[in-house]
Amino acid sequence: MEARLKDMPFWGYGWLDVAIYTALFGLAFAAFYYALLSVSRRRARWPSLVWKRWLRRQRVPKVWLRLLAIRTDSPGVEYKRQLLARCGVRFDAIGYETGRRLGMVGAGATVGLIVFGKRFGFSERLDAAGLPPVYVLLIGSIVFLLLVADRVLLESMGKYRAQQIMKEIYTLSHQLLYYNGSKMNLHHKLTRCLPFTKMIRQELQLLLNEWYAGAESALKRFKERLGTEEAYSFGETINSIRLFENNDYYSLLRERLHDYKEKLELAKDSRKETTSYALFVIAGLPILNTFRIFIYPWVMEGQKLFQTLQ
Repeated sequence: MEARLKDMPFWGYGWLDVAIYTALFGLAFAAFYYALLSVSRRRARWPSLVWKRWLRRQRVPKVWLRLLAIRTDSPGVEYKRQLLARCGVRFDAIGYETGRRLGMVGAGATVGLIVFGKRFGFSERLDAAGLPPVYVLLIGSIVFLLLVADRVLLESMGKYRAQQIMKEIYTLSHQLLYYNGSKMNLHHKLTRCLPFTKMIRQELQLLLNEWYAGAESALKRFKERLGTEEAYSFGETINSIRLFENNDYYSLLRERLHDYKEKLELAKDSRKETTSYALFVIAGLPILNTFRIFIYPWVMEGQKLFQTLQ
């Protein structure tokens, strides 16, 4: 075994073993480290929340921003901030853009090493390590394209999330209209509507928890957390009902309800149209296969015949 190890080159042997042992060492070190920490202090009740708050407090170094050509006051970063809020991702836009560009650099460098690194034997080393270069090239290209087209993906995710939020606000508005004329206060009515929500339940629960500390600021944070146009209009309507408690403002809620219904119907028709296009494309695949199997050989034979006649 020792003679075999001496004969094999270092970079062409044992990559997978080295990676596995490195990961095991890291896991063992982390387990030992956190075991010592648990002895010295009490464990946090919500570790995930502590981790998220720690991430939010971190700031990207200015050197990285200069190297990656990121301007904090650029319209592109502001638009990414709006897209992230619309998608429900509570993450700093500067940190997101930094991670995206670093990922693009890493994926592009990987693809470049696979394509242009044959003279250095990089592909052979990957193959010897049990990683087929074709798979690495494919994964790197997919990651690079996804990071380049992230704006389109975020817009699609935000549109889907806005439609789901609109559905729940539509149901919520129906329930509030059902409680019209009741002697319950608005906070109690919203509490009764809480079981009918799913996607916005956490935001609505936070709104109810913060209500008596300041209803107007709680509604403002509720709109910012959801970050959609329908959430802003719903929050403004709720604030008007809270201030005046008049049946006329419930009629305003009824008008909003009618607008939500029209938008949901338009979104449903748009999904049907997209589905029909996708089914049309799928239905065309057997036709193309038929052309390839039966018609294409006749076309090739006809071309050969014309060439011989010339």
